[in-house]
Amino acid sequence: MKGAIRFLFSIEVLLGALFFTGCETVPEGIQQAKIAMAQRIAAEPPGDYFIGRRYFKPDFKFWGYVRRPGQPWSTAQLVMLNEKQKLAPDRERLSFGSDNNYEYKLYGYFSGDKVYEPASNGVYPEFVLKGYEEISTNPPPIFKSQYSGRADAANTRFVIEKPE
Repeated sequence: MKGAIRFLFSIEVLLGALFFTGCETVPEGIQQAKIAMAQRIAAEPPGDYFIGRRYFKPDFKFWGYVRRPGQPWSTAQLVMLNEKQKLAPDRERLSFGSDNNYEYKLYGYFSGDKVYEPASNGVYPEFVLKGYEEISTNPPPIFKSQYSGRADAANTRFVIEKPE
C-alpha cells in the first residue's frame, strides 16, 4: 500500500513539474500580437485556396509553409513547390528569395507526392502552384525567433523553424 501511495505521489510531483515548466510568461505586446493573428485567421473566408508564407533559406530548396484558410500556422506544412503550371513569385521576378516572409493566397493543390530535399535530408509534400495573390509584404510574426528578436543569421542558417 505504501508503495502505491509513493508511486502516485511521484506521478503527481512529475506532472506538477511538467505543468510549471510548460508555463511561460509572455510579454503583453507579444500576447496581443498572437491574439490579433488568431482573430485575423479566424476571419479568413473558407474557399478553394491556401495561405502561404515564404520561408527562404539560401541552402535549402523548399518554398515555405502552406496552410488552409482559418487554420492556425501550427498546422502549416513546409512544402516543395511544383512550378510547372505557375512560377513562384520570386522566380517570376528573377529575384530569388526576395519575398522571404511574404504572405500569399495560393491557388493549387497538394499532389500527394513527397519530394526529397537534400540539404535538410528531409521529405516534404509537393504543392502544385496554379496561381497566387500577394497578401502582405510585412505580415505578423509566426516564428519564435521573430517574437524574440533573436534571428541571428549566423546561428539560424541551417535551422528550420516551425510556425507557432
